[in-house]
Amino acid sequence: MKTACLLLATALAVWAQQNSDHQAGLLQYSAKNYTGAAESFRKALQTEPEDSPAYRESTLLLGESLYLLGRTEEAIAMLKRAPRTNEALYMLGNSYLKMRDVPNCVASFAEMFGVPAQSAAAHLIAAQIMVRQELTDDAEKELTRTLELDPRIPQAHYLLGELLTFKGETEKAIEQLKAEIAINPASAMAYYKLADAYSRQVKWDAAIPLLQKSVWLNSTNSGPYILLGKGYLQQKQLSNAEGMLRRAVQMDPRNASAHYLLGQTLIQEGRAEEGRAMLQLSQKLKN
Repeated sequence: MKTACLLLATALAVWAQQNSDHQAGLLQYSAKNYTGAAESFRKALQTEPEDSPAYRESTLLLGESLYLLGRTEEAIAMLKRAPRTNEALYMLGNSYLKMRDVPNCVASFAEMFGVPAQSAAAHLIAAQIMVRQELTDDAEKELTRTLELDPRIPQAHYLLGELLTFKGETEKAIEQLKAEIAINPASAMAYYKLADAYSRQVKWDAAIPLLQKSVWLNSTNSGPYILLGKGYLQQKQLSNAEGMLRRAVQMDPRNASAHYLLGQTLIQEGRAEEGRAMLQLSQKLKN
């Protein structure tokens, strides 16, 4: 009887310690104390059964804590063992990206989105995430690989055109954006970015019709309205410029460029006082 009681007491003590470390980790994670959370979850994992829900949660949150602490190699080791949640796979993919391990990065994002790791879609998704993180060289390589696998996959030509415009390779950008429109003729953003590329060449006769198509397809983005206003201003179509820029200001009241161009338009229309007020507001918005 004493032996049974002793075993029960030992088991209860172990359970209490497991529960204590796990609960401490949860509290510290919720409080964004990731150093403390990592320490607590490490302790919890030493005693939690590997097939238990607590063990799986400790593994996941330890991996996430290490990721958020910037301890990338440790995070990879733990996230590889963690349940395959979207958050875990996203952090794992980003961790591989930080380590310049692009194949495993692509594979992680592919798993997250449910596409084959060697597919064009997998490389496109990875490229999109790289673009968002301003890893333009890596993104360009992934987009090139995407188009090698599937030259007609939507969005790839668009993203590549956007990157080439940013790099100042305008002619190449125009080719890519035209290719995107050939695949997806309802892409408002492709028309907008193609117009932007032409505007950099000061080809407003080519840009303005594209911008009109963009706003007809999607009237919720202020960017095409601003560029249209600029184009009309360049062509001295002041009434049209004012209309587009007022629409842009209404949609995006804190956009300094829209206020600046509207101010310039109003001054050219002979409404100097109103125009100067817009220019002053533009300067305030920049600051």
